[in-house]
Amino acid sequence: MKFQQKLNNAIKKNNSLLCVGLDPDLEKMPKNILKKKNPIFEFNKSIINATHDLVCCYKPQFAFYASHGLPGIK
Repeated sequence: MKFQQKLNNAIKKNNSLLCVGLDPDLEKMPKNILKKKNPIFEFNKSIINATHDLVCCYKPQFAFYASHGLPGIK
């Protein structure tokens, strides 16, 4: 299935055109998440888990992850 079809399906399923940008600010993250091995992944995972039925897509902000070097891109 192509991206456009997946997006159209999500739009219909969730009745939403909302796209969530994923570029968390480490200084604003909850302390319990900062203690985890990969806080950026865990924070994004919690955002996705909380909103997956409300939005049609997510957009990781590449420049944010690239600024953290190879670990950020992985």
